[in-house]
Amino acid sequence: MDAAQEARRLSELYDEVLGEGRAPAMPRPLVAESWQRSLAASVDPELDAPPMVVSADLLETLRENHPLRAVLPVLRETLTTIADEASHIMIVTDAQGLILWREGAADVRRQADRIALSEGAVWAEDAIGTNGMGTALAADQPVQIHSAEHLVRRIHAWTCAAAPVHDPDTGKLIGAVDVSGPLRTVHPAMMALVTAAAQLAEGQLRVRMAAADEQLRARNMRHLTALGDAPGALLTPTGRVLAVQPLAWLPDRLDISGGAERIELGDGREAVVEQLDEGYLLRIPGAVRGHRRSLRLKLLGSGQPIAVVGGREIALTLRRAEVLALLLLHPSGLTAEQLMLQLYGDEGNPTTVRAEMHRLRNLLGVGILDTKPYRIIAAVSGDVTDVQAAVRRGELPKALELYAGPLLGRSDAPALRAERDELDATLRRAVLDSGDTDLVWRFAQTATGAEDLEVFEVLERALPSTDHRRPAVIARLDRLAR
Repeated sequence: MDAAQEARRLSELYDEVLGEGRAPAMPRPLVAESWQRSLAASVDPELDAPPMVVSADLLETLRENHPLRAVLPVLRETLTTIADEASHIMIVTDAQGLILWREGAADVRRQADRIALSEGAVWAEDAIGTNGMGTALAADQPVQIHSAEHLVRRIHAWTCAAAPVHDPDTGKLIGAVDVSGPLRTVHPAMMALVTAAAQLAEGQLRVRMAAADEQLRARNMRHLTALGDAPGALLTPTGRVLAVQPLAWLPDRLDISGGAERIELGDGREAVVEQLDEGYLLRIPGAVRGHRRSLRLKLLGSGQPIAVVGGREIALTLRRAEVLALLLLHPSGLTAEQLMLQLYGDEGNPTTVRAEMHRLRNLLGVGILDTKPYRIIAAVSGDVTDVQAAVRRGELPKALELYAGPLLGRSDAPALRAERDELDATLRRAVLDSGDTDLVWRFAQTATGAEDLEVFEVLERALPSTDHRRPAVIARLDRLAR
């Protein structure tokens, strides 16, 4: 059945259902339910047009503040060109069905103006009856409304497909994406197209939310760390949990509506909520502070990487040692995405990181690692950070005593290669600049210094002919030169 035949069938059905005679059949359930809602809202099937409710100035203000403004480029790229070629228009509404943006072929826009299918008009079900945008919002699902499936007779010459868009933070409806056109332009792919466009929009909003979360976390993490080892959490303005101190349990989101200063956590605990410039800080007054566990990491040199937890040595695989090294060097924590990039570069997968973190937490036990973001919550120390601190203090003998070799020399993780090179170069430069021949000699005995031609050239110039170390220096110079 072609589009014209389908339109005639729907028109006959429309007259039978909404006329005085008994209908032999009913429209499909989605449409029948929408008609019932529309008629219950006193929508007149002979209505001329929906209300125009906002001025141009107010419309611009609503556009400026609406979250879908940020994803308009994605919607244009996905829909406008195709809509233009297919004699359709692309429409974006808010959650109340107010048309915020409309783009597409000029001749179709002129036809749409005759039925107020234009910016500033409300196309919710309770304003204009069954239609793509309004029904997608009312049913909270993608819909296609064709010809006489529209409740208002004046819209029967149109066909439309629409899909709702949700806020990835709260899950609430924030609007709809619609493609509409004259009856002759109906296309079976339009439903799939608007559904994909809505999903792309939500994906872009999710990416923007993640970036905003990271910025909020970076700017406000100091408030959480200032609690020491006392239980607490950093929350977004909507109550999502971004970062936590050691807590037995917290949901992903807390209800902070109404500006309450104290909230129940659902397990008998009461928390204090303090408003920050961005988001909230949650504290649990009077919580029992358990003994903070200790973690020592041995990551330098060619030997097996080791984690010492409360005096118990645990041998680490290279990947687990890499994860712990990155968390040691980033005490404020890293998200799964950040860990992925630092471990694997652009080829990684956050799911792999999350799985490895789960296994690592089981291996080390409670009180060592935390999530949101991933970070070490135990009292932690490591040979690599001890060397860094000694160099910063100018304690080069101590630094050389602690320096067992390069940081995880077998690791190819991009971030750790950079950390390894920086540590080696910093220590090397400090030793050479010290002018202390004994320190240069000690550095020459390390795995890094033993292959450094300049180090042995410095020793060859500095050591007197009577120094017992000189023959070894000359022999190493000869080998390195060859």
